[in-house]
Amino acid sequence: MCRRLKAPEAGHWSIVGGKIDLMERAADAARREAEEETGLKIGQVNFVGVVEAILGQEDQHWVSLIYLTENFGGEPRLTEPDKHSDLQWIDTDHLPQPLSVFARQALEQLNGK
Repeated sequence: MCRRLKAPEAGHWSIVGGKIDLMERAADAARREAEEETGLKIGQVNFVGVVEAILGQEDQHWVSLIYLTENFGGEPRLTEPDKHSDLQWIDTDHLPQPLSVFARQALEQLNGK
């Protein structure tokens, strides 16, 4: 997980992610964003579901496609210090706080809730 420096939800722990580029497939965007933000080499990703968040204070409405991979290589490193203050492997039984809306919803989907 990464700790966000910028809005929305600055200071919250979140999952890596970002925007889909024009003409880019969603799965490719998920892989690219994870590689850019962690320095890991990402293999196959699997679609988990969709999460949606309306952040009224930010006047933003986000729809996020959630992907999971167990196929990666390398060691994670903080590659975008302008966007994140920290990057860590997190035990899902001991989640850091505060969690972003996106992370909370994605973890609920992964846990089948």
